Amino acid sequence: MIKSMTGYGSAKGMFGKTEVSVEIKSVNSRYLDCSVKLPRAFMSFEEPLKSAIGKHISRGKVDVFVLIDTSKSDDIEINLNLSLAEAYISSLRSLAETYGLDDKINVLDLSRFPDVISAVKREADPEQLCIDTLSVVDAALVGFDSMRLREGESLCADILKRLDNIEKLTAIAEEISPRSVLEYASKLEAKLLEILQSTSIDEQRILTEAAIFADKVAINEEVVRLKSHISQLRDLLLSVEPVGRKIDFLVQEFNREANTIGSKGNDAELAMVVVDLKAEIEKIREQAQNIE
Repeated sequence: MIKSMTGYGSAKGMFGKTEVSVEIKSVNSRYLDCSVKLPRAFMSFEEPLKSAIGKHISRGKVDVFVLIDTSKSDDIEINLNLSLAEAYISSLRSLAETYGLDDKINVLDLSRFPDVISAVKREADPEQLCIDTLSVVDAALVGFDSMRLREGESLCADILKRLDNIEKLTAIAEEISPRSVLEYASKLEAKLLEILQSTSIDEQRILTEAAIFADKVAINEEVVRLKSHISQLRDLLLSVEPVGRKIDFLVQEFNREANTIGSKGNDAELAMVVVDLKAEIEKIREQAQNIE
């Protein structure tokens, strides 16, 4: 089943006390244009995330928003700088001896000196956090794909309806075309009778002129190709692979055949059929812009 290029999905995950949130949004684009927005501290995750999304999405402008909240983490590590503490003690004792001061030194006093005791928040393993973030991206892609499939079903239904209309209009054009040749032969004979009046008319010449006209306005080849394009497009709509570009190309071929039929037509009724035909093709072209 085809997928729309328009979609939205989101997911959250808790890993210890780190929360990861992911939102994925996409709109139409001729090619894949993926933008990943991450907290500055985790910019190294950008390429792995783009790579994962590129394996899943082939076309569209995709925006991925990632939030990584480590504020609730209480993984604190206390560091003791013993060499610095010994240096402070030695200096204090030297001062006490020099100036005859009391040299009582307690732990509380010592802890107040800069950098003797420091608290450091232990950072999460970046490699593991990247893996965890990718798992949340995968979860968001599930909802994202679900929406794209629903949109794709609507697009498919509409295009199939348009193809049915094109098929009917093609059959009408096929029926009208030979009739225009007969009308041309009849008008030609009437015109010659009017011009020549009582003079005998060369029936063979009329038949020859009608045959030349029939060859000029014949749309048999265009009708056969249109029917082939209709069949191909129906097959593409059943594909599980991205087919948006193929449909774009095929719609151009639809237009080419319709234009040729219009240029060959020498009948007002056929001209109206071609107008309706091109209107249906244009509607398919518009819908095809949304297909991945």
